Amino acid sequence: MAHFEKKQAKTSQSVPTSAMPDVVFMLLIFFMVTTVLREVELQVQIEYTAAENIEKIEQKRLVSYVYVGPERLGGNRVGDTKVQIDDALVEEMGAIRNIMYDKLVEQPRLIVSLRVDSDSEFGVITDVQQELRHAGTLRINYSTRREI
Repeated sequence: MAHFEKKQAKTSQSVPTSAMPDVVFMLLIFFMVTTVLREVELQVQIEYTAAENIEKIEQKRLVSYVYVGPERLGGNRVGDTKVQIDDALVEEMGAIRNIMYDKLVEQPRLIVSLRVDSDSEFGVITDVQQELRHAGTLRINYSTRREI
């Protein structure tokens, strides 16, 4: 009686991993290039005023933004004029001084960019300017859109 022997494939069962580091680095570079850093989530409505003579700030890392405008409420409604610094609404004007002073201590060359809604109450803007003056942040500019 013949004895049959099962033929086995002579290929190895292991997965080639020599290209794995290249693939990992390509994916890493892809995600680094395509990732967008989180921007501030606006809680106030801003419609910029138009201006003819504007200058672009070259060193964006020195800029801290203060938003002034009507508070966004649900359902396309807007509330009273509020001040937003970073991601939080500032309820009390005196808090602006402390927040901006802390930022000035961290970055002595700080530039404060006021992003003000065109329909904001001027009294609130004046109060913000006074608080910025008391905090010692004297490098202030206003963000606008270019008039066409």
